[in-house]
Amino acid sequence: MYSINAKKRGWWKEVNVIIWGGSARLTGTDTQVQSEIMEMIAQGIHIEACQDCTERYRVSETLKKLGVTVRYMEEPLTTYLKADEKFIFV
Repeated sequence: MYSINAKKRGWWKEVNVIIWGGSARLTGTDTQVQSEIMEMIAQGIHIEACQDCTERYRVSETLKKLGVTVRYMEEPLTTYLKADEKFIFV
């Protein structure tokens, strides 16, 4: 909910969500979570997922079909951290 509200209410100009670990499995199998992901994308939120995680849980294609960018996240995450991007971990 925070991601959608942050975008809708202009709390942040850009919002990016990274799906990592077991969240990849949940996103790939739970239709309610998938609906929320589609709503986030419709609001202009960029959604990425760790490819290692999506492959482990065999949900890569499902997430890609939702519009999620699936890629190896080690280097992009390091770039975000070095750029002093703001994070909320859940």
